[in-house]
Amino acid sequence: MGPLDNMPDRDIRLDACRGIALWFVFINHIPGNICSWLTLSHYGFSDTTEVFMFVSGLTCTMAYGHVFRSTGSWATICHTVRRSCEIYAAFLLLTLFLVVAVHWMDAGLADDANVAIVLQQPGEALSRAAILQYRPVNTDVLPTFVLFHLLFAPWLLLLLRWPNATLAASALLYGLVQIYSWNLRGWPTNDWYFNPFAWQFLVTLGGWWVVVGRWRLMSFVTSRPVITLSVAYLIWSLAVTMSWISPALEVAVPRFLKGVIYPIDKSDLDPLRLLHFLALAVCVTNLVPTHWAALRSRVLLGAVRCGENSLEVYCVGVLLSLAAYTFLRTVSDGVLAQVMVSATGITVLIGFATSLTWFSERSSYRFKRFAQFPDDDAA
Repeated sequence: MGPLDNMPDRDIRLDACRGIALWFVFINHIPGNICSWLTLSHYGFSDTTEVFMFVSGLTCTMAYGHVFRSTGSWATICHTVRRSCEIYAAFLLLTLFLVVAVHWMDAGLADDANVAIVLQQPGEALSRAAILQYRPVNTDVLPTFVLFHLLFAPWLLLLLRWPNATLAASALLYGLVQIYSWNLRGWPTNDWYFNPFAWQFLVTLGGWWVVVGRWRLMSFVTSRPVITLSVAYLIWSLAVTMSWISPALEVAVPRFLKGVIYPIDKSDLDPLRLLHFLALAVCVTNLVPTHWAALRSRVLLGAVRCGENSLEVYCVGVLLSLAAYTFLRTVSDGVLAQVMVSATGITVLIGFATSLTWFSERSSYRFKRFAQFPDDDAA
């Protein structure tokens, strides 16, 4: 029995995690937002980006694995390339919308949104955006996903045929990036913020877990020593991050360790961030059952809907965060205003995602009904 015979169906926990991550992304994209203390970024080395990458590896392997099993490799290639094109189109449209939004709402935000160069050199900037070298603020993750989806089909074939060798090759590339800092060039300065040579490892790890890891390592992940080590690492990570704002906790990082662990780089997925995410994943796996009733509650159902429509919700969230920041700059930046715009933005995202799901289900129902009774619909 091959890996495709045991490919799991969509796990609602993954959509819930991705939806909550989208809420956190929206909140963190509002500069100076006190509600960011509700997100992961203040309580450990990793944040929502690691969740996104790993969950993407899981969900894409499940989805495209089913396509490969039912219709073959050519259909899989077509699906992955089409999704890559959708993300590419979303990135270009979001870039244009950000430029228009800044021009319309507050031209003083041009530097903060990294669109001033578009206003100064529109032809060069847009041509560089077309080849994924230029990216406005908060859009950096989209070009990385464009590449991942474009290459996902051959990667999936390798993972299904030689899962352990593929994971080893991915880990080797990740390790070489830590040593040699390989990256893709950006424009006008700097490299890609989310280095695809580094972040591919989390995507590969997610895919490997679906194909073989869950069968071989689940007993290890749920063992008491692993849970204990994971909790201990999370506590130490919390103490270290708190020491950045509280000198009293600097003892969490002895002097001889500071030169070793700092800087904890996000662009190249620092090993400390990777370990923190894995520890967090171990704890979530053990604490949240597959059929947890709370996942069907009204609040978490909103997160599930956002996770189901992650690309659209992410793009709308970027625009909403810009609108929220403009409101805080021009109207009020008090604590109550920050809480209000954060809650309002999440509510809008839930409503938007729920509408997308409703329209999708409605369209699917109409298509099936027409396929069964074409004359009725035509009438």
